[in-house]
Amino acid sequence: MSEERRTALITGASAGIGSAFARVFAEHGFDVVLTARRDERLATLAAELERSFRVRTTVLAADLADPHTPRRLFDETQARGIAVDALVNNAGYGLRGAFASTRWPDQANLLTVMATAAVHLCHLYLPGMIERGYGRIINVASVMGLFPGSPGMTLYSPVKSFLVQFSESLYAETAATGVHVTVTCPGYTHTEFQAKAGITDVTDKAAPSFLWMSAEDVARGAFDAAMAGKARHVPGLRNKIGAVFLGKLLPRRLVLSVVRRLSADLLELRS
Repeated sequence: MSEERRTALITGASAGIGSAFARVFAEHGFDVVLTARRDERLATLAAELERSFRVRTTVLAADLADPHTPRRLFDETQARGIAVDALVNNAGYGLRGAFASTRWPDQANLLTVMATAAVHLCHLYLPGMIERGYGRIINVASVMGLFPGSPGMTLYSPVKSFLVQFSESLYAETAATGVHVTVTCPGYTHTEFQAKAGITDVTDKAAPSFLWMSAEDVARGAFDAAMAGKARHVPGLRNKIGAVFLGKLLPRRLVLSVVRRLSADLLELRS
């Protein structure tokens, strides 16, 4: 570990890819600021990281569905004298059900957590990174952000697509500042996401085991990509091949047709 201590702030850190990111950053000598809604899980993770890696941890339980949360997190880290050198926007989830039959507040919260909060946190912490001449921002999108959206998860793909475009724009904008922005686009990953979205039955039947990756492998690959200054990271050879084949080589109309047919099969599995 270098003598200069750096700090990473990780959203959605209580489980899955978020907690995996926390372990990877701590393993590489970063102090960590952990935020999510579940205070007890964060405290348990913080104790583990301090014990295993001898890093300093800060727990800030917060709900990113509240539009004021990013500013509160920023103000709290400022008040504690914490300079955030790495920001991981990982918090996210999916909603199950047709768009027209869901509650608007639920859709609005999804947009706030997965798009607005991520962008707001970048806007708050980026100036300090630029001023210090060092920064790493990792925005966790999805391989689904590279394809058309699918019925039943109507906003998920568009939001992830937005994160991809936003991250790559910010990568270009900060190229000469010492700040690297990386968007990672994982595919099927073993986390609590499927259970929370109510689609475990769907994914278990629709996705063969060889398509799945561990949260640890996803986080480690994204960390390495960010440290290497890469703009986009798609973990796993099969995901890379799928992103190129479906996302770039096939005609858009054909891709839409494939996604619609797959979505119809998945919707049948849900019933």
